[in-house]
Amino acid sequence: MNKLKQFQEKIEVEFKNNSLLQEALTHRSYLNEHPSSGWKHNERLEFLGDAVLELIITKLLYKKFPQKPEGELTSLRASLVNTKSLARVAGQLKINQYLYLSKGESRLHNQQNQAVLANTFEAIIGALYLDQGLGGAQKFIEKYLWTQLEMILKLELYLDPKSHLQELTQEKYGYTPSYQILKEKGPDHSKKFESGVFFEKKLISVGQGSSKQAAEVNAAKKALQKIKKEKKFN
Repeated sequence: MNKLKQFQEKIEVEFKNNSLLQEALTHRSYLNEHPSSGWKHNERLEFLGDAVLELIITKLLYKKFPQKPEGELTSLRASLVNTKSLARVAGQLKINQYLYLSKGESRLHNQQNQAVLANTFEAIIGALYLDQGLGGAQKFIEKYLWTQLEMILKLELYLDPKSHLQELTQEKYGYTPSYQILKEKGPDHSKKFESGVFFEKKLISVGQGSSKQAAEVNAAKKALQKIKKEKKFN
């Protein structure tokens, strides 16, 4: 049984035009090793699938949350369609097993590179849209990606850590957290920063990152984890 048939059985979808699915599963690197194959790589389908995915997720969120403002809907959409989320679903579907990659690319990424998986997932959506219309693409998205929403809501993955921490502390404790860079190390082209988040003058948590912003975000994440664990600060 070839890859295309196996994958269609995996996702329980039968393509009318198998060449669209083949294109969706073909990474550019494969054509470098097989220039005479006559195949197409999946980047155009990825471009199309990205737009289709955003439209469908936007529609689903709009209908599910009639009271939520635009800003919250945007954050929820971003948490569903970002690279990490798409790669997670692609990993669950074991899309890496059906990809057409060069041998070098397979070794380099071990067929698990997040960007490659996420891009392929979008390309599959683009292929489904061309093969079966918006309805076919939506069924696939609802079955494999939309189901991630419950976990995203439960873990609050849609919230920006700094904004979430500020809202929480203002509501519960009546003050705004502040950030301070505690350390900088490394050469200018590869600096590492360590930031502390303070409630009034009390250091609550410390985060590291390759930029000041990244260090602050990581410090905020740790502060949120501490709040959830301890319920309140002593």
